[in-house]
Amino acid sequence: MTLLGKKQKCHAAQSVSFNGKRKVVLVGNPNVGKSVLFNVLTGAYVTVSNYPGTSVEVTRGVAIIEEEQFEVIDTPGMYSLMPITEEERVGREILLNECPDIVIHVIDARNLERMLAMTIQLIEAGLPVILVVNIMDEAERLGLGINIPLLGEKLGIPVIGAAMAKKRGVEEIRKSISGFNPKEIRQFNYNKKFEDDITEIALMLKGDYRLSRKAIALLLMQKDNEIAELIEEQEGAGYQAIDELVREKVFERRESLHMDISMQRREIVKGIIKDVFSAPERRRFTLSDKLSNWSVSPLTGIPLLLIVLYFGLYQFVGVFGAGTVVDLLEKKLIEGMFNPWITETVNNVVPWEIIQELIVGEYGIITMGVRYAVGIILPIVATFFLFFSMLEDSGYFPRLALLVDRVFKKIGLSGRAVIPMVLGFGCDTMATMVTRTLETVRERIIATLLLALAIPCSAQLGLILSLLSKSQGSFFVWAGCVLMLFLTVGFFAARVIPGDKTMFYMELPPMRMPQLSNVLTKTYTRMQWYFMEILPLFIFASVLLWLGKITHFFEKMVEWFNPVINAIGLPKETTVAFIFGFFRRDYGAAGLFDLQEKGLLDVRQITVAAVTLTLFVPCIAQFLIMKKERGLKTALMMGLFVSVIAFGSGYFLNKLLVTTGIL
Repeated sequence: MTLLGKKQKCHAAQSVSFNGKRKVVLVGNPNVGKSVLFNVLTGAYVTVSNYPGTSVEVTRGVAIIEEEQFEVIDTPGMYSLMPITEEERVGREILLNECPDIVIHVIDARNLERMLAMTIQLIEAGLPVILVVNIMDEAERLGLGINIPLLGEKLGIPVIGAAMAKKRGVEEIRKSISGFNPKEIRQFNYNKKFEDDITEIALMLKGDYRLSRKAIALLLMQKDNEIAELIEEQEGAGYQAIDELVREKVFERRESLHMDISMQRREIVKGIIKDVFSAPERRRFTLSDKLSNWSVSPLTGIPLLLIVLYFGLYQFVGVFGAGTVVDLLEKKLIEGMFNPWITETVNNVVPWEIIQELIVGEYGIITMGVRYAVGIILPIVATFFLFFSMLEDSGYFPRLALLVDRVFKKIGLSGRAVIPMVLGFGCDTMATMVTRTLETVRERIIATLLLALAIPCSAQLGLILSLLSKSQGSFFVWAGCVLMLFLTVGFFAARVIPGDKTMFYMELPPMRMPQLSNVLTKTYTRMQWYFMEILPLFIFASVLLWLGKITHFFEKMVEWFNPVINAIGLPKETTVAFIFGFFRRDYGAAGLFDLQEKGLLDVRQITVAAVTLTLFVPCIAQFLIMKKERGLKTALMMGLFVSVIAFGSGYFLNKLLVTTGIL
């Protein structure tokens, strides 16, 4: 982080702005509606990139308001100006380095008292704040009353009541942005002794800082090392006297400093919400409240999770997506109509047999690459992301995180890791990138390893569920093996991999019916991203397989790989599917799907193949992201480990099934 004087820093910031547009920065706790507000303001004018020097993604967009363009930045969730996680550090860096013209603090109306503490910090820091009190519809449903005009008067800033999921308050927010006129900073006073200590430190600061001197003094007293280093750089020789004074004040309050700051801010907030906030004597419990409570209690939450997985993943994605839709699109339309026509056309137009093979041959770009991508993968991905978006928009994921937190702690993860794990069922590549949001390096490594090992992507999962749908015994053997390895490897990884353990906290958004427009938008965006990634890879894989065939290298690979395949009890034709899996796991699953349709695999072999392929090495795209996120050495070690576990598990499972005759 670089903290410069206001003029110097704001001048430097112009080089990263969108052509000098005024900047609007969205801040707030996770799950309070920042991203919904961002999407409403910016529409399609969005870019996502890592914040310089970090692995945290920041979303930027352009909003057109009253014919003026604004750059809008959606920051990672943060709870305070005193950062703990990397995401919070990036959020504060943006406030310090980007010189926002407007800071929109989004809070949850149901947790007004708790969240206003950060609003106080932003205001006393001298930032140009607009407060958006979101989720007002849920607060009103619970009988909570908030006097928005009075709250704005007490805070001295614009305050808008909103319900972003229903687009309520959008116009008021847009008007506040376009007509924003910063006022004099409202002062919120701590008790006299504490205020005197803060003032004494603040008066020693000579630099021209982005934050107010009062805010800097408070951060110095809280032992914010990053701020201390930057103040030392700015103040030069004068820093030693400042540091000695800060140490003296901190020593006087060494046992209660953080508690004093927290309690005094709480008292300030209580004074502000007096006459602003009202609540009924008895809270009203609705069906959504009951669902929320059921979803986080192990007694009811686990059965509810199993119901969601059965109807969502198994029936909707596996049976409907990988069965009904794939049968219609791949078998009837592509195999039955399109491929015969395109094959005849290419053979008539192109005179060279070798080029015909490249385009419409056994491993042709169109007859296999496009068929796999469009006919098999696309419908499965579409049904999964539709299911995922519905769960996400309903508010179920944070509750699932709370439900699994205790189990996840046994494998070195927190409940927060449930988000990349579930997203991995959509795309492991995307999920590996999302591990950036986890708090510690140790947790990111464990999550990356488990994603590479035991989390099948939606296309692979859909095809495997379709393969196993003809035998319930096969499904339970496959699910049991994968779950057991997930927990076992995670358990030992948590004890072998060094690093700090993580704490878990998460804001719970309201439990509500998913909004159709939100679900469709999220599904379309994810499908577009996924399809643009897989189609070039499938075409590339087809070209490599074609080259392997005409040079006979492919046949040699099959020969080399055959002993391993034979050792796990599978026919030699299965070798091709595993070679496909080197390019993409779902590509390999599509190969197994073809073999099953031809009747080349019995129930036992399908089960062994499904388990082995699920645990198989990461696809090329996922491996490249692993290399980018964790480094080449770690990625290679993970790939080797996963390969050994996959074929070792396949070998022992095959021996067990042959010996017991279960399948």
